[in-house]
Amino acid sequence: MKNYQVKPGSKLNLGHYDPDDTGDFEKSAQDKEKAKAVTEKLIGKLDELQERLFTNGNRALLIVLQGMDTSGKDGTIKHVMSGINPQGCKVVTFKTPSAEELRHDFLWRVHQKAPEKGQIGIFNRSHYEDVLITRVHGLISRKVVQQRFNQIKEFEELLSENGTVTLKFFLHISKDEQKKRLEERINNPEKRWKFNEGDIEERKFWGNYIEAFEAMLAATSTERAPWHIVPANRKWYRNLVIAHHVVQALEGMKLKTPQAPAGINFDTLKIE
Repeated sequence: MKNYQVKPGSKLNLGHYDPDDTGDFEKSAQDKEKAKAVTEKLIGKLDELQERLFTNGNRALLIVLQGMDTSGKDGTIKHVMSGINPQGCKVVTFKTPSAEELRHDFLWRVHQKAPEKGQIGIFNRSHYEDVLITRVHGLISRKVVQQRFNQIKEFEELLSENGTVTLKFFLHISKDEQKKRLEERINNPEKRWKFNEGDIEERKFWGNYIEAFEAMLAATSTERAPWHIVPANRKWYRNLVIAHHVVQALEGMKLKTPQAPAGINFDTLKIE
């Protein structure tokens, strides 16, 4: 698997990353099917590892998904997590803060939603919205943005020290691909429910968001909580990359196979 991880402290130019990249796979129907087959095997492995994570009960996995509108956050969750037990996975979306949440620091509501041990937590948009949309629309100063970068890194370090592995994925699509997906939502009656006029307004700030994402990725990718820039124009390749990294992270936890109940001799056990 090609390395899409952002090195801590690196300068970043998203223009150097091809959102249409497919790694070692060709952009052909045949290679697309090959990639899908590999992804299915990884999803099967993920099911097994998630069961071990749940029964071990001493570690947790947090998956953070960020990207432009239509970049595929929902699709990623639907496909990559299709084989796991829903009891062991929780998806959280952070919307506009409530009045109560605004009376606390910006990470207060986020910490409450971090996955408990034994669980996989998925943030579909996350605490990073507070250094993206707020920055693009001038709701906070550059000084506050830098403060929040530091606070986020400390927060994710705290999670790591308490047994949570954090994987962060930036779903990287091109402006042309976003246009295509927005038009599909408009023209396809089955997808119109996903359309939001605000997406068209936010598209006008594309350049500002690219600048904000570049600063965020460079400032907050760490050894313990790295960012991965995932080429997301091709949904099948996006799913493969993320499934690979999720399986790799769970395998790295060295999760043990659950032990059978003590005192039972399974060799002589008979059921009438």
